[in-house]
Amino acid sequence: MAEAVRHDKTARQLRLLSDALDSGRLGPVRRLINTLSPAEIGNLLESLPPAKRSVVWGLVDPEDDGEVLVHVGEEVRESLIADMDEDELVAAAADLDIDDLADLAEDLPDKVIDEVLKSMDRENRERLEQVLSYEEGTAGRLMNPDVVTVRADTTVDVVLRYLRLRGELPEHTDHLYVVSKRHQYLGRIALQDLLIHAPSTPINQLIDDTQPAIEVHESAEEVARKFSDHDWISAPVVDESNVLLGRITIDDVVDIIREQAEHQALSAAGLDEDEDLFSPVWRATRRRMLWLGINLATAFLAASVVGQFEETIHALTALAVLMPIVAGMGGNAGTQVLALMVRGIALGQVGASNIRTLLWKESRVALLNGLGLGLVLALVVLLWFHDLGLSLVIAIALTCNLLFAALAGVLVPVTLKRLGYDPALASSIFLTTVTDVMGFFTFLGLATLLLLR
Repeated sequence: MAEAVRHDKTARQLRLLSDALDSGRLGPVRRLINTLSPAEIGNLLESLPPAKRSVVWGLVDPEDDGEVLVHVGEEVRESLIADMDEDELVAAAADLDIDDLADLAEDLPDKVIDEVLKSMDRENRERLEQVLSYEEGTAGRLMNPDVVTVRADTTVDVVLRYLRLRGELPEHTDHLYVVSKRHQYLGRIALQDLLIHAPSTPINQLIDDTQPAIEVHESAEEVARKFSDHDWISAPVVDESNVLLGRITIDDVVDIIREQAEHQALSAAGLDEDEDLFSPVWRATRRRMLWLGINLATAFLAASVVGQFEETIHALTALAVLMPIVAGMGGNAGTQVLALMVRGIALGQVGASNIRTLLWKESRVALLNGLGLGLVLALVVLLWFHDLGLSLVIAIALTCNLLFAALAGVLVPVTLKRLGYDPALASSIFLTTVTDVMGFFTFLGLATLLLLR
């Protein structure tokens, strides 16, 4: 529901923006842009063709430039950066938090990075270098080193005076982290506990040690899973020695979850979630050609199976009409299983311990669906072609292909995952190949054996 509302809002904003641009009046465009958050601006920019995108980008408040760049896909980001001079890029990057700057750094020119580093104080420069030292897609790249820590041997009064002297807190600060003399993570203290307890209360009496820290090399997917499971707003990040390095906040995790959803939806079609909706024709053609070529090769494999039964099809022309039904039903059934498996793998719910159980469950589902739908299909074919043998053949073939589809839907993504490939990216191609080849083979093979004697 919330996603539908967001889409409707984007569509409405895009319509208003396009109307204002078409009229040539930039004042309304600027006023509309200034009412939006950086994430909303980024979403709108991705929805505009290059010419209009360039105009709108020039009207964005320079103070929002950095945040907007963080919230657009890589390809759109490159096009926006290309329209900015070095001074604008330096100013945009200088306003970002360390974790956001780390995301943006790899897309910025070296000169800009050098200028940004020069403009930083030593502490922030070291923090940025620390974050950049970790691999992309890990907790280390997500964390913000700007974290408020307190010692266990102080009191509430001391901490409150320290916070007043500090002047401001990092965004999404719901807890302060308690550390030892060696800066090792001991636990956390909720801000509300500091407000409701007496000033003389020792900090060590208020420590909540129930939240485990996130290890700096954990994957972003695992981080997102933990935030989702525990409803965290923020979480500490530690190294192998339990030394506190920084924290990850919910805004970064929401971005991860959205990127995961986009990745699964687009990868199933062989597309890149960072691809610009309005990317140049040749670039889009080149990217999609690979997967279309693989699909073409698998289509020839299915066609070769059909070719082996040319005489059968020639003798029974009804087979040519009916065989797409068997293959198509298998493909749809396999896609349903595949979607569940890819989601389960992404959430860490599928592993060696439950593969056999999943196979047994999906096989039984496929068998029941095959028997039920096969009976319906057999009756339709009997009324259509008045051939009892053909009705039995297509019912058996459909049931068999649904079983093959279930097996492929479970085993293909698991096998690809074990081989180090992305299940969301390649599974659908192999699944379609299995259901087409086995669908044609079982249907035409059974027809040859049972009907042409």
